[in-house]
Amino acid sequence: MKYIYFLITLFLISLLASVINPKEGFTCFLEIIPAIIGFLVLAFTFKKFRFTNFTYTLILIHCIILFIGGHYTYAEVPFFDYIKEIFHQSRNNYDKVGHFAQGLVPAMIIRELFIRKEVINNKSFFNFIIVSICLAISAAYEFIEWFVSLATGEGGDSFLGTQGYVWDTQSDMLFATIGAITALILFSKIQDKEIQQIDFEN
Repeated sequence: MKYIYFLITLFLISLLASVINPKEGFTCFLEIIPAIIGFLVLAFTFKKFRFTNFTYTLILIHCIILFIGGHYTYAEVPFFDYIKEIFHQSRNNYDKVGHFAQGLVPAMIIRELFIRKEVINNKSFFNFIIVSICLAISAAYEFIEWFVSLATGEGGDSFLGTQGYVWDTQSDMLFATIGAITALILFSKIQDKEIQQIDFEN
């Protein structure tokens, strides 16, 4: 539990830092609200289902990515402006980090749920289904961005964050898909070890 309290402390500190004098208040709210909702869901379901520490750590990293994007807006994160200049890029690409995480972290969440709740008995399509769900989540988020932009006009432009790139929506979903595949390739064995440890303790 000490590690969980440590993660919660980091979450709250990062959240507080993100809302202190943000670039655009409304955009900050839109960007951080998914992290806050996720935190509340995890808190209320903690006694019924506790994820592995590894998965919680990935969730925290994703939240921090959201908080940074909310504080500066995704189009104006300073370090990625620096990268933009160094590599002569046409836009600030911090949003691609966010969408990569949007695939990577949910993939690990879904994978752990599937394994521990024995959702899928046939393992042949196990990874395919996980990646497909992550892509669906990414597409749904693009729908939300689109709706918010239409509903709020200029107020939602920073949330949409296309920066004039015509293929922004498609590339966002691509990065989420790549993130999900990367997670399954790199982190499956690490997650399996922690899941086995939980099973052993139970």
